[in-house]
Formats: sequence, C-alpha cells, structure tokens
Amino acid sequence: MASDSLSSLPLNRLKGVGPAAAEKLTKLGLHNLEDLLFHLPFRYEDRTRITPIGSLRPETGVVIEGEVMAADVVFGRRRSLLCKVADGTGMVTLRFYHFTAAQKNNLERGRPIRVYGEPRPGAAGLEFYHPEYQIAHGHQPLPPLEKALTPVYPTTDGVSQKTLRNLTTQALAYLQAHPPRELIPSTLLDQSGLPSLTDALTKLHNPRPDDPVNLLLEGQHPAVQRLVMEEMVAHQLGMLQKRAGQKAFHAPRLTGTTLFDRLQASLPFALTGAQQRVIAELMKDMGQPHPMLRLVQGDVGSGKTLVAAAAALAAIEAGYQVALMAPTELLAEQHRDNFRQWLSPLGIEVHWLAGSLGAKARRETNAALADGSANIVVGTHALFQDAVQFHRLGLTIIDEQHRFGVQQRLALREKGRFETRHGVQVPHQLVLTATPIPRTLAMSVYGDLDTSVIDEMPPGRKPIDTLVLPEGRRPQVIERINDACQAGTQAYWVCTLIEESEELQAQAAEATYEELQAALPDLTVELVHGRMKAKEKAERMARFSSGQAQLLIATTVIEVGVDVPNATLMVMENAERLGLAQLHQLRGRVGRGGEQSYCLLLYKSPLSLTGKQRLAVMRDTTDGFVIAEEDLKLRGPGEWLGTRQTGDLAFRIADLVRDEALMEPARNVADRLLQECPSLVDPLLRRWLKGGQDYADI
Repeated sequence: MASDSLSSLPLNRLKGVGPAAAEKLTKLGLHNLEDLLFHLPFRYEDRTRITPIGSLRPETGVVIEGEVMAADVVFGRRRSLLCKVADGTGMVTLRFYHFTAAQKNNLERGRPIRVYGEPRPGAAGLEFYHPEYQIAHGHQPLPPLEKALTPVYPTTDGVSQKTLRNLTTQALAYLQAHPPRELIPSTLLDQSGLPSLTDALTKLHNPRPDDPVNLLLEGQHPAVQRLVMEEMVAHQLGMLQKRAGQKAFHAPRLTGTTLFDRLQASLPFALTGAQQRVIAELMKDMGQPHPMLRLVQGDVGSGKTLVAAAAALAAIEAGYQVALMAPTELLAEQHRDNFRQWLSPLGIEVHWLAGSLGAKARRETNAALADGSANIVVGTHALFQDAVQFHRLGLTIIDEQHRFGVQQRLALREKGRFETRHGVQVPHQLVLTATPIPRTLAMSVYGDLDTSVIDEMPPGRKPIDTLVLPEGRRPQVIERINDACQAGTQAYWVCTLIEESEELQAQAAEATYEELQAALPDLTVELVHGRMKAKEKAERMARFSSGQAQLLIATTVIEVGVDVPNATLMVMENAERLGLAQLHQLRGRVGRGGEQSYCLLLYKSPLSLTGKQRLAVMRDTTDGFVIAEEDLKLRGPGEWLGTRQTGDLAFRIADLVRDEALMEPARNVADRLLQECPSLVDPLLRRWLKGGQDYADI
C-alpha cells in the first residue's frame, strides 16, 4: 500500500459507513481516513474512574455506578421519565424528556447501571438530564471502564459522538498498519522532542488519564505542536507556489520618475521618510519584468494615496493605463478628488467610473479607456464590468482590498492580460489598506504579497485624546460640541446600530439629527447616511468639507475616505457595539490637521467584558497595529477578516493567535523545502490544503 494511502482510503472502508452515513460525514469535511484522523477533539471527558454518588458536584462530568431503584413516568409541565439510582453513598435522579416504553422497561429495579453526564440541580436534588448510560443484562457484568480519556468531536446533525468515536477507533487501527509519510525532513526542521505523526495522532485521539489535558486543549502539548508546524508549513507552501505562479507572468517595466518629481516639487509639504522608502520599494518592483504584487499598509492619515500616485505616474509616463478601484463610492470619490488635485496641473485627466454615473458619461469613459486616450480611471465595482475594456492597462491599484471577493480582483487583473512575444503579460498590482493587518495574518492570508508599511505620520500631527463616557454624560458632550464649533473647528457625531439594516441606521441618524439641531440652534448641522442618493450625500459632505456646516451627523458610511483637517472632535454613540478596527477607522476622521483632536466614546451600561476591553484599548492607544493585534485576540482570525473568502483561513489545527511564534519558522521551512526537497511539496499540499492553494488568488 502506498505510503500516503490513508488519504486514498474512502470512509466506506470502515464498518458502519454506508452511503447515507458517508453523505452526513461530508458535511464535516470528512471524505477519507486521513480526513477522519485529522478531525481532532475539542475537549475530553474522563470516563476512566467512578465517582461515588455521595461525592457528586454540580456541572462536573463524572461516571457513576449503582443500581436502578425505580423508573417512573411523571406528569408535570413536561412528561418525563425519572430513574432513581443508588450506590450505597447516596441516590441521584436521571431525567429523560424524550424516551420510549422499551427504555422505561429496560430500567428495571435492581439492574446494575453505569451513567456518564454532568449532574445539575433539579426538582429532586442533583439530576442527570439525558445522560449516556449502560445497563448490565442478565448475569453479564458491566463492560470495563475506559482506559483512555474519551474524546468529544465537532459534529453535525445525524452524526453522533458514538459514531465518530467508533469510526476513529477503526481508523487508528489503519494508522498503525499504514503510518503516514513524514513529509518534513529532519534536516529542515529539528523535531527532536516532538512525536512522530502516527504517535501524535494517536495521542490526540486517545490520551491517557494522566496526560496533561490542558496542554492538549491549549495547543501546547508536543503532539499538537507536531501537527501545527506541518500545517503551517503547508499553508506557507501554498502561498509561495501561488506567488511563483503569479511571478511567472510577464509585466511591463515602469521606471519613469519625471512626472512624480514634478508633482513632488509642487506639494506644500515634504514626504515622510516612510513614504519615500515605500515609493522606492514600488519603483524597484515595477522596474522588473514580472508583476509587482505589493501590499501597502498605512494607518489612517499616513499618506498612502500619495504613494499610490507615485506608482500611477510611473505607469502613465511609460505609456500605460492605471485603474484604481475602491469598495465604496465615497472612498472612490475621495481618491478621484485627490488625484485630480495632484494630476490636473500635470495635464493628466482623471476619469471616473461608478454606479451613479449617467449612461452618456459612462459610454464616453469606456470609449476613452478602450482607445487609450484615458490614462487613469478611478472607480468602484463598475470597473470590472464586461463593457469596460482597456487599451494598455499596466497597473491596478486596489484600496481596502479585503472588501472585494477573489473573483472581482481577478476580473480587474484580466482586463490587462494579453499575449506578447515574452509570453502572457499582466498588470502590476498594488494593494492598499488603512486597516493595519496583524503580522500573523499578513504572513498567512497575504503571504503571497510583498508588504510595505508606512509607519510614520506627517509632521505636526498630534495623537488623538480618547475619552470613554457613559450615555448619561450626553448633555455635557453636546455642550462640548457647541463650544468646539463656536471656537471655529468642526465635529462629527456617529450613530451606530447593531442592526445591519441601512433603513434602521438611517432612522436612528435622522432622530439624532433632529435632536441635535434642536439642542444646537446656533450651528449648521448636516446629515449623511447610506440610504441617501449619491448626489445628495456628496453635496452634504461638500458643505461640511468646505466649512459651511459645523457638525456632521453620520452613520458608519464615513468610516473611510473623509478628509476634513478642520474637524477636531468625534463623538461615537453606542461605541461598545463596534469592533476595534471600525472604531479606529472612524476615529481616524479627526486628527488630520495641526490642532489637538478628541474622540468621545459614549456607551450604554451594562458593558460586557469584551466591550470593556475594546473601549479600554481605544482609550489607551492610537497605534493602529497595536489595536489590530488586540482586535485579533478578542475576535479571532475568522471574524477579524470578515468578508474575505472562507477558505483563506482554513486551518484545521493551527490557531493564528495561539501559534504566532511558529509562523516565522514555518515560512523558513517552506522556503527551504521548495528549494531542497521539491518532491515533498505536492504531498504536503494534498494532505493539508486538499487543493486549496488557489484559495486567495489576488
């Protein structure tokens, strides 16, 4: 049998798996014996020792043995079967709401019984509700106690724990006879102190009673570490292979800096050292004959857009077109306005393509892109529609790219794909994010991208002071807004609702608008929310940006893309309802000028523990990367990524927060494995990714 044959053995090899059972098991992602063995327990139960009934404690999983004293059907609010069990140290009740006549008849007085469950306080003292139990039949004794801890597996409808344990026991027998191949040579990874793959899997499915269960569950046991390391190496290999596939394409060399030098000379400020460093990295990438794949991270207000402009001007100078795509019209409009301000003096027209554009203007823009007279276009999802064709697309810039699906990003890249004498040519790709990405996520989810960080703010910016206040302080907060606006600055008031419904959010914002208009009669107040037409929203935002309005009431639509340097005060109500990343993005709307800015977070009591932790982080730091790391700890990687594709973090055993320290070594092992042992790459990818290495094609 082949050394990696566990993955080629279907589950119907096991006793008890017919077509119906196999279909149910596929819901858990279980298709073969290897899948089953890597489907690990999330907790363990100790069924190796008997606890006297007189020593029972509530809500502690235990095994008891005794005799059935009585079994009666009782009628109360719900019909139930009550069985009394005694062992000489005490008596306890078993209660069943779902039962059959045969079950009641089996619980005959005097029969030996063994019960497993968690007793809880009930009407008759401690009770076991629907426990697992075994009864001795005739003169047969009860079966021996378990020798190992009992695993509890993630399951689904129609698949019981008993079924999973039975199938896993059979699979472990196959494992001993056909151990899986060790795919990471000891020359690449010192695994001394770690068990073999066979021993690790056996330990995780069948730990002994004296094994440190807490270490197994916390991922600190050598058996878990053995599997985590291999899985992380496989994920890094998937990223590296995907990157190699992308780099195999040809791309135009874009090296000119004359246009950007002219832009830089006209700016009323100097670039920060971080901006200059990142621009140099982009220029080096775009001067290569293969496509740039670079992620630029920069906290709110760090100057990412100007860095993107440098890349765009290099492409335009070389005779190529640029497409900049943003997830919302508001953010896209902000980019369009910035680029027009910078590029119009250079004689470059910035074209616009979004859902709100009229049919005639859309046709004109599409024609200009197709014939090459349009050098640069800024837009939203409208950019990758079939009607949009480019003459010579050389650079795509995608902002807040985690909000786009994989296929949407690919569709934009494909618009610049064509055959040349060098092979297939594709555009360079620049990805921007103002959402600082924790290092572990950057290495795992964006591991195929080179990463640049703009880690320096423009000079003169002051850290934002953040205060956390109960809702009862609302009148004083309104007074503070009045004082700030009367002094010549501007303010935001952000309304948040748990409901995702734009209609409900709009209603809440309108109610606040009416309240604050009445409370602040001397101020001009504007309102924007997601239900407004784009034109009306833009007009109201423009009145606030120009200083005609002092206070802007808004929903979270202003999270990104709003830049009003004179705004120095931000109020967020129901702040406890938002995640850290969103709180940080919203706070970044102030502090964009030279004046001291403030953010007031209003909360409603009682605060949950997570709510308290989130608001404390916001109060204590303005560093987006610190906030991102804390957010990852609080929410976990899956929720942190939100709209990204579900396959992006399909770790079965590794945990990005818990196993952060292993990420760098895993990347190094993956690099060496590709170079020194390429024949082991595909088996590793098959074992862990099931062909999923294409899962996040940028």
